[in-house]
Amino acid sequence: MASGDERAAIPADIDGTGLRIAIVGARWNADVVGRLNDGVRRGLEALGVSEITDATVPGCFEIPFACRSIARSGRVDAIVTIGAVIRGETTHYELVSEEAARGVQQVQLETGIPIAFGLVTVENQRQALARSAGPGGHNVGEEAALVAVEMALLSQTWSPR
Repeated sequence: MASGDERAAIPADIDGTGLRIAIVGARWNADVVGRLNDGVRRGLEALGVSEITDATVPGCFEIPFACRSIARSGRVDAIVTIGAVIRGETTHYELVSEEAARGVQQVQLETGIPIAFGLVTVENQRQALARSAGPGGHNVGEEAALVAVEMALLSQTWSPR
């Protein structure tokens, strides 16, 4: 996701009415993830999505497994992932963020269920809070909601009949 003026324009014809979306959120860095969740819900509701399911996992590393389980259930049209990986004093940051991203990408390609990547990977708490702002601010979760709806609609348009 880009920031500031670099963000993509929202297509006018995006309507998520009738879509089933799951939100998979990490419990680690709960304050930031809660703000991201608020953003996802704001975004989905603004696009007409009313069937929203929440699932939580311990941390970002566990998100791909949860996504795989949910995608294989056949009960969702798309998934939004939310979490915060904040750099610390060790290489743990790189391992978690890279494997979460790789795992999410692998799951969506294997299952055909779109997964919007709403994880913030940042240097510090200040950056995490800046990317999970309230209404009218930059919220990666809100942006991921749009991605999930747009990609679910694309998937429906091009699915075999």
